[in-house]
Amino acid sequence: MVTVEKLRDYMRSRAEADREKKSIQVSGVTLEEALSQASIELGLPIKRLEYEVVESGGRGSFGVGKKRWTLVVSEAVREKRGVEEYMPDASVQLNIAQTQKALDRDGEVYVRLAPEGVLIKVTRPLGRGKRAQERRAIERLSARGVVDYDARLIGEAVREAEGEYVRVADYRYNPANDSVLSVEVVDQEMRAQIAISRPGAGGTDLSAESVVEMLKNHGVTHGLKEEAIVELCDNPRYGQTVIAAEGTKPINGEDAKIIFSFETDHSNVKLKEKNGRVDFRELNLVQNVVEGQILARKVPAKEGTPGMTVTGRYLPAKTGADTSIQAGKNTKLSEDEMTLTSLINGQVLIVADKINVEPMYVVPGNVNLKTGGNVIFLGTVLVRGSVEDGFKVKAAGNIEVLGNIGKCELDAEGDVIVHQGINGKNGGLVRAGKSVWSKFIENAFVEAGESVIASDGIINSGVDANVNIACHGKRATIVGGRLRAAELVTAKTFGSVNGSETIVEVGYDPKSKARLAENEEAVQAIVKELEEVDLNIHTLESLKKAKQKLPEEKEAYLTELLEHKHELLVSRKAHEDEIESVRSYLASLKTRGKISASAHVFPGVKIFIKEASLEVRNEFRSVTFVNEANLVKVTRYEEPEEDFDRRK
Repeated sequence: MVTVEKLRDYMRSRAEADREKKSIQVSGVTLEEALSQASIELGLPIKRLEYEVVESGGRGSFGVGKKRWTLVVSEAVREKRGVEEYMPDASVQLNIAQTQKALDRDGEVYVRLAPEGVLIKVTRPLGRGKRAQERRAIERLSARGVVDYDARLIGEAVREAEGEYVRVADYRYNPANDSVLSVEVVDQEMRAQIAISRPGAGGTDLSAESVVEMLKNHGVTHGLKEEAIVELCDNPRYGQTVIAAEGTKPINGEDAKIIFSFETDHSNVKLKEKNGRVDFRELNLVQNVVEGQILARKVPAKEGTPGMTVTGRYLPAKTGADTSIQAGKNTKLSEDEMTLTSLINGQVLIVADKINVEPMYVVPGNVNLKTGGNVIFLGTVLVRGSVEDGFKVKAAGNIEVLGNIGKCELDAEGDVIVHQGINGKNGGLVRAGKSVWSKFIENAFVEAGESVIASDGIINSGVDANVNIACHGKRATIVGGRLRAAELVTAKTFGSVNGSETIVEVGYDPKSKARLAENEEAVQAIVKELEEVDLNIHTLESLKKAKQKLPEEKEAYLTELLEHKHELLVSRKAHEDEIESVRSYLASLKTRGKISASAHVFPGVKIFIKEASLEVRNEFRSVTFVNEANLVKVTRYEEPEEDFDRRK
């Protein structure tokens, strides 16, 4: 929290720092030059300086309106910190050294012969550069043949180093020998290049201002390269071509583009790893989308930036090319035609440049590595071949397989229709939100929200249906395994002549029955664990009663046991409540439950109808089993009311 006392201390420390710090006033052609001069005079690096701008400088235009920067500079006030905080690391030191080296530049002397006399310009050094000396000025004058000069004016110009030309001597001027400028406009008026000739005896040098004026007389008004012109006039390179102006090229606008929210290149397959190994069955080639999902967005074309030649001629730029989103089946384009959304759940495809959403995904052959591996789709899946062992097919709609199903997993919110058969090899699993239709079911696990229909039979399988299980073909046999349905299980034959155990249960919801069994098993396990915990607690409490006090470790163990017992009791209560709820639900079911065999029921078949049970010891023919007075009663065969040959 900031208190009044802390504020006072802070203001006091700032005032003391202000009194102690030394400040100087410096000036320079540029801000960097002024700061470099202050760094030299204060003996501090630039990063430890703070400054106030007294007067902002300006380059003007070839000397017209030019101003120098004037600053008041002092050491930056630093809070009291450890010395190590001011020691830059190696990378910072290197950056400082590189920056300082770039700023280091000696002062220089330039000489120019003009109609008004001999002129010199002296610049200040930058950074750690050296100041220009009078000897350097005299050498430059002598090189131009000037020996009669005003030494006082030279000394003053060197000391001031204002960076402006000042007159220091007279000479015999001969206009006929002036330096001559040649101007050439090239590259379709996109560049202007100049060259200057060496002046003869008594001839004048060209000034930057005169060069600019001559360029304008040649129509060059745009893109003048100020620094290059000044540099050429200060350090003439006679007869050499120098670019004095460059035009601005027009920049065409970017084309409109479509950004897709799905993968359009199926070669970009992202393989999943499982236990450190790549699972090639998970290729994810199906592009699933949901209703209302944005499929594509349009980025509009951008306008271009116009250009200009050095002669001021306007160069128009092209606006980017337009494009449009091509809407296909089951999609909707927004009113502004900038976004495309899906109208259904399904697979998004681009066909003939149009974006379509298909409610059905078709596998042209078997489901295996060659056809893309596992299939997960938000619509209906049609497999024109079989589903091979180890693969998965999941669909939000139906799954229809024209071939067989092996030891694999199928899961559909709608129907699962298998034209041949299901051979799970004691591991296959088929789930359907509605019904499962198959020629046969063998050594598999099948769950259906409505019915399971098999024409040739169900062999050694676990089948659960919330409504009916029916075998209705010529062979229509149920042998082995466990079948559970709420209303009806019907077949031509149950069991076999060799007495294979076949369990058939009706009259309740199989899932609720399974949940009941799970909770009952959980309660039994908890009761057994409670017995062990109670025994350990009793032993420790008896020991504590005998010795008045337990060792620290045993006391901690007793506390842990008591807490665990409480958790077990809470868990047992939850499972018992669930058991009671499921039992109440099962008791409330109005379904009667029937098991019908049009031909035979062999010994070894176990019948369960609600709470009643019957183990078949003698063969029955053409019978229906029902529950009466909580007993399984054998009645004459009743033909099922539902036509299982008709698929809904």
